[in-house]
Amino acid sequence: MTPLDHLHRLMGRVAVFEPGHVWLAGAGPGDPAHLTLDCVAGLAQADVVVHDALVDRRTLDMCRNGARLEFAGKRGGKPSATQADITNRLVELARQDLRVLRLKGGDPFMFGRGGEEALTLAAQGIPYRVIPGVTSGLAGLALASIPATIRGVNQAVILATGHGADTQEGLDWKAIAATRQPIILYMAMKTLDRITAALIEGGLAPDTPAAIVVSATLPEERVLVSTLSRIASDAEAAALDPPAIVAIGGIVTVREQLTALSNRVLEMSQ
Repeated sequence: MTPLDHLHRLMGRVAVFEPGHVWLAGAGPGDPAHLTLDCVAGLAQADVVVHDALVDRRTLDMCRNGARLEFAGKRGGKPSATQADITNRLVELARQDLRVLRLKGGDPFMFGRGGEEALTLAAQGIPYRVIPGVTSGLAGLALASIPATIRGVNQAVILATGHGADTQEGLDWKAIAATRQPIILYMAMKTLDRITAALIEGGLAPDTPAAIVVSATLPEERVLVSTLSRIASDAEAAALDPPAIVAIGGIVTVREQLTALSNRVLEMSQ
């Protein structure tokens, strides 16, 4: 049986990837175990896959035979394709009557520029479909035993990007601090020192729990637990590099409790 045959058995009906269409898909936090079946269907049918740097090689290996891979990764501080270049390429490929899978890490609409790409495709008359993905800011933390919400700790959670935190267009971190709700940061490693200083200035206690999850869901995953005042310096001392998710707030303390309880259960089962 082909991969599509298996998908038909699982899903009942698999969406047909038509020539000249673009699918904007999320590949999840890293490990292919977190791909959606719709994303797998896209991989099995696409003529060309325009993918980001954070898409796991094992995911790309699931492409159908003959599919072409085009790298379109954007990594901070390194030569990268511009967003305009990538979007124009999607239009160009679709107009060649190809089935184009735009594959991003996480979810395409969560700090992934998927909304911008969808707007351009729509304006150019290119049919497109959005395939949501599991976002790293939730799944990566959950698998590191840090729940995004937990009763008695928070009633909301803030998802924010650290990109642009050192510019005038950046977020009002003092206002975010005033909410007293946990904060989950994407793309924040380069500006973490400035963000944490602004949060403390905004009233968050320096000893507020904080954690960084690097390469979430992958074998090389690393987790660093610290405090708001020390997390940036501790990350530098530990030589942590992106991709990373940062969590700030009381939700971080749950990790220690869950880890201790899990270890106790493991000991009892041996």
